[in-house]
Amino acid sequence: SRDGLTTRVARATLDGDRLSEVEVIFEALPRGNTSRHFAGRMEFDRDGNLYVAVGDRGEMDRAQATDDDAGGVHRLTVDGAPAPGNPFVDDPAVNDTFFTYGNRNIQGMTIHPQTGDIWSHEHGPRGGDEINIIRAGNNYGWPDVTYGIDYSGVPITSKTTMKGVTDPLHYWDPSIAPSGMAFYTGNEFPEWQGDLFVGALKMQKLVRLGIENGTVREEEDLLEDLGERIRDVRMGPDGALWLLTDADNGKVYRIIPAE
Repeated sequence: SRDGLTTRVARATLDGDRLSEVEVIFEALPRGNTSRHFAGRMEFDRDGNLYVAVGDRGEMDRAQATDDDAGGVHRLTVDGAPAPGNPFVDDPAVNDTFFTYGNRNIQGMTIHPQTGDIWSHEHGPRGGDEINIIRAGNNYGWPDVTYGIDYSGVPITSKTTMKGVTDPLHYWDPSIAPSGMAFYTGNEFPEWQGDLFVGALKMQKLVRLGIENGTVREEEDLLEDLGERIRDVRMGPDGALWLLTDADNGKVYRIIPAE
């Protein structure tokens, strides 16, 4: 629109193959004039609250500005109100829907099958893609800390960690451009139970991360020969892994064990 672009969330009723009663429940404000870093991944927790990722819109300082919805995760009720118990509801300097801030551009979000924690990953600049566990009120540091550098080659900051900032659980350098994220809990691949799968756009592969006690113990690259930008990965009710590719003629792949 002429007012700029932003991330919005709508709810609707699925009636057969049609949507009815479409209603926008959240709009990240203020709108911006850039065409990047919208984030937009969503996940529900076990209490039925909705987590919505909003990118920094390519204007990095917005990720530390807490009166500005960009660059963080917002926790909402299904009606779009700030979820009860949100960490900043008593702080007039922070928008009430904020759950975390200092996030650059989250393009993967999923719920841990045992703990119920919300996990996310986000794009770094040149390097510094991160996996994080989303904790109430935490600052994930962008752009004050990062393992990446600016696309121009100029350092953004000399710091990879600092007091008051949550360090990533795992990071990639060089960047893989992660997108989509799912824990595997099915029976088709019993050896993969509990593992975390992440699609990659730039590196065109599926990454399997072995998780143990909340830490990454191993990393394996899969489907590198496919030569596809992988935009999303989900575990289907059939126990297979399902992938969505990012292309003009995109595909859906169903991954099952070889006979």
